[in-house]
Amino acid sequence: MYKSSWINHTKARQIPIGETRKPENYGKPGSIRVDSVSHKDVYHINSVDEIAQWEIVFCVPQLSESCMRIALEEILSEYPFIIFNFHSDRGHETINYVVADLLQRLVIKQTKSRSYHSGDNALVETKNGSIIRKNMGWEHIDQSFCDDINLYYKNFFNPYLNFHRPCAYPTIETDERGKKKKVYDLYQTPYEFLKSLPKSKTFLKPGVTFEQLDKIAYSHSDNEFATIMREEERKLFHKIRAKNRQDGSNRKK
Repeated sequence: MYKSSWINHTKARQIPIGETRKPENYGKPGSIRVDSVSHKDVYHINSVDEIAQWEIVFCVPQLSESCMRIALEEILSEYPFIIFNFHSDRGHETINYVVADLLQRLVIKQTKSRSYHSGDNALVETKNGSIIRKNMGWEHIDQSFCDDINLYYKNFFNPYLNFHRPCAYPTIETDERGKKKKVYDLYQTPYEFLKSLPKSKTFLKPGVTFEQLDKIAYSHSDNEFATIMREEERKLFHKIRAKNRQDGSNRKK
C-alpha cells in the first residue's frame, strides 16, 4: 500500500501556562481560586481564598484578555493579605499569556484544575451559586453597567462578604477507625477567621494593618451594613431595570 512520507499531521501541543495540579495552600491564606460566571451580556469574575474564604468579585463586559487583566489587577489589589497561588479551571479567560505574564510579574504561582477532579475548583464554584446567583440573579444586565456594578462591589458587596457575612469553616474529626471527616461547626466572618489564625499579622500586605481593617469591620454592625448594602443594590437594579424597559420599548417600535 502506498503511504506518503511527506504529510505532517497536526500534533497536539500542551500550552505551557500554569501547572496542572491540586492547589496548595500550605495552611495559610493567599491561595485563591478563580472562576467566571456568565450573566448574559456581562461576566462576574469570582475569587475566593481557600483558607479564610475571603471573596472578591469583579464585573467585566467580556472575557477578553484586556478585560481580564484589568479585573485581576483590581481583584488582587483588594486582598489585604499576600497572594502566592492563583488557581482556575482551563477556561481561556485565565489560561492565556496576558494573565500568565501578570502573575509572573507579581511572583504568583499559577495552577489549573486536573481532569476528572471536580473538587479542585469546587470552593469558588459553590460560591458562584450561593453568592453571585443568589444576590445578582439572572436578569439581563447591559454592558454599560459594568462600572456601576464594580463600584457597588468594591464599596458595598465585597466589604459585606468579608467583614459582615459569616461563613462555615471545617474542622477535621477522626473516628475510632482512623477515618477523617470534615465537620462544619465554626461560623465566623472571613475577617474574624483571618485575625484568629496564628501569626495572622505576618500574612498581611506591607502597609496593611489590622487597626486599619478594624475601622472597616466595626464602623457598622453586621445588620446595619447589610441594610446599607441592600439599599445600594436596589438603587443599582432600579437603573438596570429602567434600561431594560427602555430597550424593550425601543425594540417594539
